[in-house]
Amino acid sequence: MSTNSLIEPLPTPTTGQPAILILNGPNLIQVGQREAEIYGSTPLVPYLEQLARETTEATVAIRYSHYEGALIEYLYMAQELSYQAVILNAGGYTHTSVALADAIRAIALPVIEVHISQPLARESYRHTSLIAPYCRGSIAGFGIVSYDLALQAALQLSR
Repeated sequence: MSTNSLIEPLPTPTTGQPAILILNGPNLIQVGQREAEIYGSTPLVPYLEQLARETTEATVAIRYSHYEGALIEYLYMAQELSYQAVILNAGGYTHTSVALADAIRAIALPVIEVHISQPLARESYRHTSLIAPYCRGSIAGFGIVSYDLALQAALQLSR
């Protein structure tokens, strides 16, 4: 397991319930404070914390990082700790990171790509997802409720 100082360790699943990681890339910690016309005005951090608390069917861990390597480390850590699924909003790395795509392809865990906005309705450079071919599925365009939908899919996959 990595000892990278940019990484906060994931909790080791111990409850006998499925463990699901919600992993967020660059700038997503600022949702609710930036570009409300695109991402809405509801702060993402407390929203996801409440979603995790209210989920009784699984243990949910949430992590954020602006750093591509940290996101990759979290993917490998989730697999090493026997998580059942990852919900990933890679932010801008969705469209640029071959390394992140390779990490998703390298792990056995199902990864669900999630986006708050609808990338296909935005700038043309956002129309291509480098990670989508290696994800189990993609959910986009439903605002932060996209995470609720992704969690339901992850729960189905973990059964």
